[in-house]
Amino acid sequence: MPTVVDFETIAQLFNHLVDRYGGTGHAALGYKDKKTKAWTDISWNELAEQVHAFAGYLHQQGVRQGDRVAILSENRPEWAITDLATQLLGAVNVGLYTTLPASQVAYIIRDSGSKLLVVSTGLQLRKADAIHEECPELGGVVSMAELRKDHMHTTTWEDAMTEGAAHYGVHRAEIDAMAEAVTPDDLSALIYTSGTTGNPKGVMMTHRNFVSNAKAAHQIIDLFEDDIHLSFLPLSHAFERTAGYTAMLAGGAQIVYAESIEAVAKNLPEVQPTIMISVPRLFERVYNVIQKSVEEGSAIKKGIFHWAVNTGKAAAQKRRVGETPGPILRTQHQLAHRLVFSKLHEKLGGRVRFAVSGGAALPRAIGEFFEAAGITLIEGYGLSETAPVLSVSPIEAPVYGTVGHVLPGVTIGIQDLETGQLIGQLTGADYPTDLTTGAGEIVAKGPNIMTGYWNNPEATAEVFDDDGWFRTGDVGRFENGHLRITDRIKHMIVSKGGKNIYPGPIEEQFVTDPLVEQVMVVGEGREFLTALVVPAMETLRARASELGTDGATGEALLAHPAVQQLYTDLFRSYAKTAASHEKVRDFRLVVDPFTVENELMTPTMKLKRKTIEQAYAPLVEEMYAEVV
Repeated sequence: MPTVVDFETIAQLFNHLVDRYGGTGHAALGYKDKKTKAWTDISWNELAEQVHAFAGYLHQQGVRQGDRVAILSENRPEWAITDLATQLLGAVNVGLYTTLPASQVAYIIRDSGSKLLVVSTGLQLRKADAIHEECPELGGVVSMAELRKDHMHTTTWEDAMTEGAAHYGVHRAEIDAMAEAVTPDDLSALIYTSGTTGNPKGVMMTHRNFVSNAKAAHQIIDLFEDDIHLSFLPLSHAFERTAGYTAMLAGGAQIVYAESIEAVAKNLPEVQPTIMISVPRLFERVYNVIQKSVEEGSAIKKGIFHWAVNTGKAAAQKRRVGETPGPILRTQHQLAHRLVFSKLHEKLGGRVRFAVSGGAALPRAIGEFFEAAGITLIEGYGLSETAPVLSVSPIEAPVYGTVGHVLPGVTIGIQDLETGQLIGQLTGADYPTDLTTGAGEIVAKGPNIMTGYWNNPEATAEVFDDDGWFRTGDVGRFENGHLRITDRIKHMIVSKGGKNIYPGPIEEQFVTDPLVEQVMVVGEGREFLTALVVPAMETLRARASELGTDGATGEALLAHPAVQQLYTDLFRSYAKTAASHEKVRDFRLVVDPFTVENELMTPTMKLKRKTIEQAYAPLVEEMYAEVV
């Protein structure tokens, strides 16, 4: 479905949307007012007024084409206002994760040479205070939080908007001309990768990168002007920035900002979005909560649940081949919805047309369950360096366990891991196709591929080969035209016996179990695999009485023989069908989850594998010392 306006830059997108919707009352954004506790719309007229005011302030502060403006903020209207104002001046957005410590904020501000920093809360303002002397190029800070004391070079959001509105009124022609002068090949943003090792790298994204990716998404997914997207994934990440922001604006949909990630479950039924974009972890949690409820229920409840899932899968299979379920199956599916699936729909707001999962692999069982429940869950694949989408499941018939078809305008190749020779490739124009290849490194070309890493030509040279292919670092293969991801090359475990083992597919076997919150497989240079497991404590505590754990909690609970036996049985069950070199021979349960806050996960929810292994080195060595 085409975009509602034509555009070649983000500045054009904004201006053309204002021309289309200005004066109509059409809602652009939405948020919950902290004072009234009411959900509030921002019309395109209101958004235009605020964007122009902040563009005026940036211009007053000397921001010009190519200058960098950093944003250290959660998803909220001010994030979009800051970004759009920055784009109008031809300047460059530098989005920062709010979970970053002050030291990493300082690194990115210095590396990017940001001229201005916009912060949201008091916590983020304190980071700005702490880094100011380390960042000599940083000219000033704009704070959305109230200033309770003197802060060096800091202006309140309200004062900036007031000053900016007055300045824009005088310099409107000049600022409008700057917006018209922006070209598709100008930089739009620096997206700093949340690398699992070393300092983050600034991915240079042009307007062409974002625009081509958003337009390609519109060719395969229908977005309508009455659609509503609840935004909660960090806008500093390419996935939400393109899929949940640029593509939504281009479709005329409304973006409503969740109060916080923690409040998403409460906000979903309040906002009733029609589109949901998330990472697999959220869908896994929803699935595990449902599984836990079923496991704790009666035999009758379990029977009804499994009957409903099987009925849903049968109905989904009919739709996949273009058939309409017969009257008996249709009646059964309606009953399954009423008895089981309606509760899931209600939790998601009751109006979700489809959901999108990205950022990590989606376990096949979860995709199939949501489809059986009547919620189409499509999976996308890409990287920050690719703006980010490279492939996406066909919405009419997603093949779970794969990441779908190559996006229009994009070409994906598979290169042999040893020789680097191309063993197969597809573009978005090659469908339908039944191409099947062996596994190799996934490489890509297209207008969405970054121009390089900021101030880092060496790192840029490492990821582009002599033929111009961008090397993703992921291993995958084509199966009947669908792309299947195996794992990251750098995650590959080489056992002492020389076996190459990818931990991702193994870990996926466990994360859908109600007893498992997180799991990380270990085994580099070892004779066998082991695992560190974070139990799902709520589920475990609910089973404590039947296990006879006598009120044990924390580490004492995890050490209880009955609890240990639960997880021993889980790994034994997996081992029955696993290849010998992929069996997990031992495990240790750990109390504390791997989180961004304890620096065991990246801001994009990826495990920092080396850091975790170092943090739990005594447990790891214990496993290899004890198991013969």
